[in-house]
Amino acid sequence: MNTQTALPSLDGRTFRMISSTTSAVNPDAPSVFRYHEQDGVVWGDYTGDTVTFGRFVGTRDGDVISIDFVHVLVADGSVVTGSGDSDIEQDDSGLRLVEHYEMHGEPQLSICAEVVEG
Repeated sequence: MNTQTALPSLDGRTFRMISSTTSAVNPDAPSVFRYHEQDGVVWGDYTGDTVTFGRFVGTRDGDVISIDFVHVLVADGSVVTGSGDSDIEQDDSGLRLVEHYEMHGEPQLSICAEVVEG
């Protein structure tokens, strides 16, 4: 695994979902993801929007993370599992994650932007 990266660690960073092909994102209560990272491993949790709670764990290789996730849907309490890769990008407003994953047997795409305090 190549853990070298030009972009900073995800450890302690929070991201807010801004778009998703899986569902409409509620701009007033989007899903929020809290990340931890150490020695090439990433993990964290998420809540909000259509998800009661979720957990993820995976690895980072350069500026790509590969994760497995599980969450509970608000609508009916069903459990959803999946996996995917996210490209870590940086723009003037901070880091963002471009997430490519599979859910319900279909390829999906979502974008999450870093929550920058200040």
